Amino acid sequence: MPGPIQSIERAAAILRLLSGRSRRLGVAELSGELGLPKGTVHGILRTLQQVGFVEQDAETGKYQLGAALLHMGSSYLDGNELRTRALNWADALAARSGESVRIGTLHESQVLIVHHVFRPDDSRQALEVGTLLPAHATALGKALLAHHRYIATDMARNDLQTFTSSTITDVYRLRRELDEITERGWASDQEELYHGVTSIAAPIEDRRRVVVGAMGISGASERLCDDASPRPELIGYVMETARAVSRELGAIPW
Repeated sequence: MPGPIQSIERAAAILRLLSGRSRRLGVAELSGELGLPKGTVHGILRTLQQVGFVEQDAETGKYQLGAALLHMGSSYLDGNELRTRALNWADALAARSGESVRIGTLHESQVLIVHHVFRPDDSRQALEVGTLLPAHATALGKALLAHHRYIATDMARNDLQTFTSSTITDVYRLRRELDEITERGWASDQEELYHGVTSIAAPIEDRRRVVVGAMGISGASERLCDDASPRPELIGYVMETARAVSRELGAIPW
């Protein structure tokens, strides 16, 4: 049996390093971490750039993952068990709530949207599958962070980005909110990412009782809130649907 192809192994190693970092990496950094000559790393990066797998920042000359990988990843998302099991439930939640529905998973300190159902009206909307959202400023993210505290702890080592005047940037305040989310079973963000937009989300568990994703609704604050708080019936819809998807994944016996 023929052995592994060294150049492909090296290219894969570069992609893994770039996917595991929130910052761009230069040739010297990649060379040092992989123990490879700079010329070799540069040649591989140049090839990966030509096929769209990496992109180079014009100002710094450093590299990051390219858009082509996201398009290729859509085939994985189509087969992802979480997305597959949640499709019908997400459609039902959108119809029941009258709002858009998103399903997300954690990707480092961000939320990767793996499924998105449009709000059931004639308004103009953009598909968000593949979008990365900040975990600390979204209901989906906080529902996930509440059950993956090591990621929240890692995030606390850096300043939390501000998006609106309502964004939680104080680490201790975020920890208190995550404690509340764990206890009550749902999360919300009220205009923490976008002005005038509120979201409600609940975690999804798999057969191991591990939180593997979150799903929720998002829409105008005036529709989702009463007296500055998320409407109880909408919270109920989201929690019931997340529980149904968890049941589909084997977390809850039928």
